[in-house]
Amino acid sequence: MSASTEQNATAAGSGRNASAAFAAKERAAGPVDHARVSAIATDAMTALHEVVRKHQVTYAEYDALKAWLISVGETGEWPLFLDVFVEHVVEEVANADRKGAVGTIEGPYYIPGAPEFASEATVPMREGEAGIPLLFQGTVTDLDGAPLDGALVELWHADDAGYYSQFAPGIPEWNLRAAIRTGADGHYAFRTIQPAPYQIPTDGSTGALISAAGWHPWRPAHLHLKVSAPGKQLVTSQLYFDGGEYVEDDVAQAVKPELILRPTPAASGEGNEVTYDFPLDPA
Repeated sequence: MSASTEQNATAAGSGRNASAAFAAKERAAGPVDHARVSAIATDAMTALHEVVRKHQVTYAEYDALKAWLISVGETGEWPLFLDVFVEHVVEEVANADRKGAVGTIEGPYYIPGAPEFASEATVPMREGEAGIPLLFQGTVTDLDGAPLDGALVELWHADDAGYYSQFAPGIPEWNLRAAIRTGADGHYAFRTIQPAPYQIPTDGSTGALISAAGWHPWRPAHLHLKVSAPGKQLVTSQLYFDGGEYVEDDVAQAVKPELILRPTPAASGEGNEVTYDFPLDPA
């Protein structure tokens, strides 16, 4: 599949898929805490009112905001918009007490159910998949460094053109998506390719805001991970590449120093390799 076909991906297409994935996501149901809903909603509205007063927002600007909000919903871009501009703060609060592996945002492109392998895997990819080969490996442990048997390491990432399977047309369903179940040594190893930086879809409502504000829409190249084990806290993370474009200026503000990889030439002589361990907190 050529990059030119992938580049027919649209914000609406990606948005619909992200919204569908979110709608299918399992969420714990519980009683509504009316006091907490009131407190959060009141503070959010008060903050918005203060923005209106501070910037003397006009009726024309208010109408533009309403039209933009409607457009975000119609194109299914709420998961994209919120995951890019809000999720990094929710993640910061949620993981403030974590002692083990460092987390960051999940983003809108996670799909559960990727092909699962034992201990090591060549990630599903197209014949002749473009990109620098990468051996990505490590060990899942507890906080004391003991390896964890039966841990699940889920990996997904963009291709060398910056596109994700199931969110751009023509890419095989599980391309560059896989999961590894560790053995008694806790080790995992993925053979994949290094992804490229990518710009979030700019032809829709989110892109319109970015353009109007004069911001850039780019995310640095990164690997997505979810790592879990029985009796341990799941960690969702992204790993970036030292010296890569936009590492210092990520539109989603999700980069942390602990998440930067420094690959070296692979011992096989083909591409690069890097090791990254995941110590997991107790549940």
